[in-house]
Amino acid sequence: MNYIDMHCDTLAEALVRKSATAEHLEGTMVDTYRLREAGAAAQFFAMFLPQRNEPEWFGLETMPEPEELMEQMYEIYCNTMKACSDSVAPARNYAELSENRAAGKLSAFLTIENGFLVRGKLENIKKVYDMGVRLITLTWNDDNCFGFCHSANQEEMKRGLTDFGKEGVAYMQEIGMLVDVSHLSDGGFWDVAELSKRAGKPFVASHSNCRALSPATRNLTDKMIHTLADCGGVAGLNFEPTFLNADPTDKLSRVSRMCDHVIHLIDKGGIECVGIGTDFDGIDGEFEIADCTDMELLFAALHLRGLSDDAIEKIAYGNVARVIREAL
Repeated sequence: MNYIDMHCDTLAEALVRKSATAEHLEGTMVDTYRLREAGAAAQFFAMFLPQRNEPEWFGLETMPEPEELMEQMYEIYCNTMKACSDSVAPARNYAELSENRAAGKLSAFLTIENGFLVRGKLENIKKVYDMGVRLITLTWNDDNCFGFCHSANQEEMKRGLTDFGKEGVAYMQEIGMLVDVSHLSDGGFWDVAELSKRAGKPFVASHSNCRALSPATRNLTDKMIHTLADCGGVAGLNFEPTFLNADPTDKLSRVSRMCDHVIHLIDKGGIECVGIGTDFDGIDGEFEIADCTDMELLFAALHLRGLSDDAIEKIAYGNVARVIREAL
């Protein structure tokens, strides 16, 4: 089945492996060859830009400046588009997604995980937009110019977007970029929701699950799910065990548990708010779906839970495609 995955960290993994492309990557969960084998229609490739001095995350001895780190991952993305041009093509909007699909090509959307590189300047948002970036995950696990990240501290969790963050979100929606609230504080979520309602544009939680089923602060409350759906947005099912399981020490990512979260999302937000955001190549644990070629296991399990073919198609492809059409 054709599907769209709203988040993977494969560009960073390619950098770790000192690979010039993401075409064939042994030991990863995603590469473009296997995505085509899996029947993927589109993959969102994140350029992960942490604020921390952790060069070993990227197989480096010293941590480069974030602009340099982004350039290295962008080069891998561009090299991949050239090397795989017969089967993969960049996509920046719904028209290009449709054109690529009609041509039998995988669409590669470019994203940024952690907007701190924007540094409080709208012109920096425009710079990455002109590079082809069409989604920014506003924060990662640290606060930045957009606002505050998720936290176990309830007082910190209440903090929302900065003044620039509100201006930046409005600008992103004006020029046609998806706003992603995965990793954002609860207060930030509600600020984004208010701005999105005002703009009449959907936003996404590209790789977040249900907090009622798993207490991870990255997950969405039932009220958030309802509001996200009311704004026309989508939550991407994350395959990370600690975002699926009630017990944070349980490191097995089960298909049955994924189905539990899908059913809960449907119950609280309706079928239109459910998508996929695997977080492949950015997660740890034991996995029943070990890489992108196993995705059919999820769709088969959802069918056994009683979901219709039409409902599964919306989860796999249709809902995110609609958001791309409306937001980009």
